[in-house]
Parts: sequence; C-alpha cells; structure tokens
Amino acid sequence: MENRGNDYVPVLIVGGSLVGLSASVFLGRLGIQHRVVERHAATSAHPRGRGNNMRTMELFRTAGLEPAIRKAAATLSKNHGILQVDTLHSGNRRWLSARITGRAPEADVCSTVRCACSQNDLEPVLLEGARDLGGDVRFNTELLSFTQDDDGVRAIVQDRVSGETWTVNTDYLLAADGPRSPVRQRLGIEHSGSGDLFHNISVTFRSKRLREVAGDQLFVVCYVTDPAGEGVLLPVDNEEQWVFHVPWFPERGQTMEYFTDDRCIEHIRAAAGVRDLDVEITGRAPWHAADRVANSYRDGRVFLMGDSVHEMPPTGAFGSNTGIQDAHNIAWKIAAVLRGWAGPALLDSYEPERRPVAQVTSARATVQAAREQHPGYSARTASNDAADLMTTALGYRYVSGAVVGAAVDEPLIPDRLCLRADPGTRAPHMWVTRDGETLSTIDMYERSFVLLCARPGWRDAARTVAARLNVPLEAYTVGEGAEFDLDTGDGADWASVHGTTPEGAVLVRPDGFVAWRADAQPADGEETLTGVLRQVLGR
Repeated sequence: MENRGNDYVPVLIVGGSLVGLSASVFLGRLGIQHRVVERHAATSAHPRGRGNNMRTMELFRTAGLEPAIRKAAATLSKNHGILQVDTLHSGNRRWLSARITGRAPEADVCSTVRCACSQNDLEPVLLEGARDLGGDVRFNTELLSFTQDDDGVRAIVQDRVSGETWTVNTDYLLAADGPRSPVRQRLGIEHSGSGDLFHNISVTFRSKRLREVAGDQLFVVCYVTDPAGEGVLLPVDNEEQWVFHVPWFPERGQTMEYFTDDRCIEHIRAAAGVRDLDVEITGRAPWHAADRVANSYRDGRVFLMGDSVHEMPPTGAFGSNTGIQDAHNIAWKIAAVLRGWAGPALLDSYEPERRPVAQVTSARATVQAAREQHPGYSARTASNDAADLMTTALGYRYVSGAVVGAAVDEPLIPDRLCLRADPGTRAPHMWVTRDGETLSTIDMYERSFVLLCARPGWRDAARTVAARLNVPLEAYTVGEGAEFDLDTGDGADWASVHGTTPEGAVLVRPDGFVAWRADAQPADGEETLTGVLRQVLGR
C-alpha cells in the first residue's frame, strides 16, 4: 500500500450517490472547489428512489438540470398515482392516490412540478452536471479515516483498485455515506426514532406479458394485497422491465438466500395472478424501511446529510428529497463562509434547521405507510390529523440564528399550505418578467441574497449595504408595469403574496428561504438591513 502524499481541497464530500452528487452540483454552482469520493465503481444500477418532489425539482431547475432530468425520466412521464389491487389480473382495484391529469396541483405554488426519475437514471445526470461545474468526482475511492482540529480535517482515502492511499486536507467534510454511515459511526453519533419498520427484497425482472396483465393504467406504484403475492410493483420502462418489492421477515429466520430465483418467480406470478407468467430475474437487493434521525448533524468541521442522518419509509417519497435539501442548505452556508461574507457561526444553523425537518418528515412518512397499508408493514392505524404530502414537502419552517423574526411557537409544518413569506419559510413563487424574460421568483434564489420591494428607497439601501458588508445581495422592485425591475403583469399583487405592504420588503436567502420581512421602510433602513444581515450571516 503506497501513500501518494498530501493534497488540499476546500470541501471533501464522502459518498457519490444522490445526495453527495447533489451537494457537488450545488457547490459547483457557487464556484466552490470540492471533491467527491465514492467507494463504489459507478453510479447506481438499481432502479429505486424515483419520487422527486416539487421542492427538489425547484432546486434542480434553478441549478439548470431540470431539462436533462425530465429527459432521463421521459419513459415514466405519463405514469401517475398509487394503485392497490388484489392481484393484477383480478379482484379489487382502487387508487390510493389519484392519477394526476391535466394541471398538477402544485403548479400554483411552485416553479415546477414533481418528477418520477429513478435513481439509476438521475445519478448520471447529476454526475455529468457536477463534472461540468468542476466537481472532482472519484469512484472506487474510499475514506479510510479522518481527524480534525480547529484549522481543518485530515482525511485518509484509498483507491480501491490500486490500493494506494493518500491524505486529503480539507476545510470541511460532508458525509453522505448512507444509512450505515462509517463517518457517523466514527463520530459516535447515535439515532433516535422508532427504528426498523419493515424490510423488503427489491427484485428486478423482465416480463413481456406483464404489461398486458397490468392493463393501460400507467401507475408509478402498485400495491398487491393477495397474501401469496403481497408486495409492491414498479414499472421501469413500461414494457418489460419491472421491480417487485417482496416483503422480507428476518425475524422469521428469512435470509437473503431464502429468496431464490424460483421463489421470487412464484411470488411475482402470484402477484400478477397468472400462473405461467414469463419472469426472468435479473437482480435482487435488500432494503429497510426505518424511522431514524441522528442525534446530531455535525461534529466540528464534519457535517452529515442524507441517509447518514435520517432514514424514513418510502411512502410519500421523502427520503432522498430530504437529503438533497440537506445538501442545498449546507452548500450555500459553506460557500458563504469560505468566500468570507459570513462568519463560521452561520454553520451553526444547519442542524437546528434540518434536523427538526427530518424528524417531522420521517414521522409523516411513517403515518403514510400505515395509511397506505404498505405491504410488509404491520401497523394498520394512522393519525388522521397529519398534514397532506404537499404541505409536508413545501410548508416546513426553519427556526435558527440564520432567520430573523421566525415564529417560534408555530408548528414546524402547518395544517395546510400557506406560503406567504413568513420568516423561516420557503419564499412564495410568482411569475415575473425581468429584462424581457419570464421566470419564477424561485429561479432567482441561488447565488445571492435577494431583497424584494416596491419602493426604490429599499433597493438603494440594499445596494449600499451590499457594498458595505461585501455580501452578494440583489435588490429588485416588484410591481405591475415596466417601471419595476420585476414586472408582475396582471398577476397577483406581490406584497399580498409575500404577507407585507407596498412599503415593505422581504429578504430571501440564497436557498430560497425568507431571512426577514418588514412591513415598512424605517428611517434608518440601511442600518436595519445591515443589522439583519450581520445576524443572519453570523457576523
């Protein structure tokens, strides 16, 4: 084993799956040099994790990746909803979530809509995007150990093919190394939550006749309830490639070896209700549905994100989305600190913002598993007062030092979705015209703070403060007519949408969350805005 010496990179990302590659994209968009090390040889080959919710798609849209992702997801673009059947061939059929036809329900509150793109199709898009932005992504490369002090992190990594090792010095280490996270384990960080809920074997297979049996209803997910074929069927290409999640009961002594090709074939045939269905098994992999959230998201200069800090059932499609949004939250904060326009205290807001979101989201996903009677899950009762899925995905709020004026007594997720620019919530979506181009206000939130206002006095104050503090801050007047920087046309009134008055202003963070809101411009507007930014940025 040869040591190749030392090198330096500002940010080292451990794990090159959905969350790690997303972090690479987000850091690359902000111009931060970084490296991704992934122990596997390539991106995922297994079709899973296909539910990309509207908030995640907003982030990918702003990052310029939405067209490529929609193209990668084209095969399943007409599939909608969760179907429940006795068997595919006969018995009862009902939609647990309705097929979406026409205008998607999130269209009024989002810049884009959800997308069913499987992990094996999404990761190559993220990889290409990350590398195009300068990301140094290395497969077959494993983190062996690390140490840290006040000045940085010293990581020992290994090329798994050659056996060579070398030292990487970095300012920050971001761990997206999965539910069994070696980084989290080395830090001694424990979990809280209900633990394991149920287990499945994910079986990939080919069947040309199954399309005919399934019929013309193009579902995203189909739950089969017949005991002999209980499980979850997912189409891969809407023709002959499929995935079936077979319930797995380790507590009954079942091992992976129990799930032979013959046993899996018989199970799938029972689910289809066709005894001689053509089935060719092409692969199998175990997965576990759990409710766990790490007790800490950070240790010094090491930050955890994705499955390394939270596991939740697949119901509601929250798991990978929550992880990608972790990455988006920490990326702009690390960029701000490395660029020098924020103090290290800004990083203290990562855990108090993201950990509570994971806790309530995992709880909501667990409720959904019971509501849907997910195959293999024994719980059959669920709370009836949980927020709907879209509210859970979009409506959560942050309470931290990086928000001024957050309502500390309000629930983290409201009963119903009402995004009106309350401090700590995702800023509202509005269609506007800027320099002849139509865009969503959400599209503007990425590389800088943004101040929205109607009065030029606010805009002038923001420009003065940006220069004084050396902080990237764009300011726009918003209203109906060409005299405004952002023309709303005959659309909704911006002040009403943002919960303020025509004399007020809204300050939005680079991640699209409201940092502060004012109802009127004070006499000392520059000093007020300076104080707000200093507080938010830990200065």
